[in-house]
Amino acid sequence: MSAFLSLRLKRAAVLSPPLLWTILFMFVPYTILFVYSFWLKKYPTFEPAFQFGNYLEIASDPQYFRVLLRTIKIALLVSLGSFFLAYPYAYFLAFKVKRPGVRIALYMAIVAPLWVSYLLRAYMWKTILGTIGVLNSFLMSVGILTEPSSIFLYNQTAMVVTLTYIFIPFMVMPIYAVLEKIPHNLIEVSSDLGVGRVCTFLKVTLPLSIPGIVAGFPMTFCLSFGDFITSFLVGGPDGLMIANVIATQFGASLNWPLGSALALIMLVIVLSIVTASDRFERFSEGKFA
Repeated sequence: MSAFLSLRLKRAAVLSPPLLWTILFMFVPYTILFVYSFWLKKYPTFEPAFQFGNYLEIASDPQYFRVLLRTIKIALLVSLGSFFLAYPYAYFLAFKVKRPGVRIALYMAIVAPLWVSYLLRAYMWKTILGTIGVLNSFLMSVGILTEPSSIFLYNQTAMVVTLTYIFIPFMVMPIYAVLEKIPHNLIEVSSDLGVGRVCTFLKVTLPLSIPGIVAGFPMTFCLSFGDFITSFLVGGPDGLMIANVIATQFGASLNWPLGSALALIMLVIVLSIVTASDRFERFSEGKFA
């Protein structure tokens, strides 16, 4: 009995700090947001109430819907772009690079940018795409442009490029982790049976790598979906995202109830994406088991 009690006390001691951290820094802030979303904005502050006016304002104003759709579109493009760049790179590392030292170096080349300030990485692309940036200078030096062009910056394309560069490590890491665990003898057996490389990839490698894709895609999508710094640096008016609107409501507009309602809608979308990816992963594991 004493041994059982001692074991439970040890488990409680181990689990208490992370549970306390989760409650204090996740559930408590979300609960505060939930309560604020029903309050009323009364200039210059707001007052407690229980009404759905903030949600009705969001539903009736088309500008919020347009910004939300734009944010989802940009996040999807970033996720797709990251996937089409990350998968070949991860495949190359897992199956083509034979020397462990070279593989580690190439892997660290993807991970190392995460050690650099996020703001610095985003600002770097502003320098590259700007009118006096590297891209304009190169195009002028080869004679393609006669004067600097502003079409590369302050648009959604610049945002997609910048966000893809920033978040591509979160797509490479889970895909590579899964590809690395695929037994190479499966590929060799498929080749010995006369199956071509394309069919082997489609029937063996790709299905077995689905857990990595399912892990990387929602991670990249959610990080892009909640970004607001990149929009400020390289997006311009056409690149306004939902996180920028929320920041404005909590900052310049001092409309915390409306900002809380927007934040909760954003949270519901993110949780829906994570839940859908989790169910898809379970379905794929059962299908390809």
